Amino acid sequence: MIDTRTAPLAMFLLRVSLGSMFIAHALLKYFVFTMPGWAGFLQQIGYPAALAWPIFLAELLGGIALILGLYARWVAAALTPVLIGAFLVHSGNGWLFTNANGGWEYPLFLIVANVVVALAGEGAFAIRTAALPLVDRLVPRTA
Repeated sequence: MIDTRTAPLAMFLLRVSLGSMFIAHALLKYFVFTMPGWAGFLQQIGYPAALAWPIFLAELLGGIALILGLYARWVAAALTPVLIGAFLVHSGNGWLFTNANGGWEYPLFLIVANVVVALAGEGAFAIRTAALPLVDRLVPRTA
């Protein structure tokens, strides 16, 4: 049973939490690792260094859009491949994120949270909402 009175607030909290996490990770890449360091890391793990700026910008701008509720369903769906990439980077390190080089529990949790926002919607206080036509076709609305 979903409590329709509080579900929009719950989605708002999830959306803002995800947005804050994306912004924090983007700023970590920029200020701590630096963009050249981040690009070097990507190369070291087999990804193209050219992805450094697109990933940084996706996390920063996507995080802002999630917090504001600006087409958050679409943004969450679009950011999911970034999280899948993080999951793949950490997948060989074991389950716990406290393992050396971080495990895959946290990236997997973030993927699920992103999919929840994409499926459930923006929640309360969103600037611009948007339907996901694929979801509407797969899961018809009930009266």
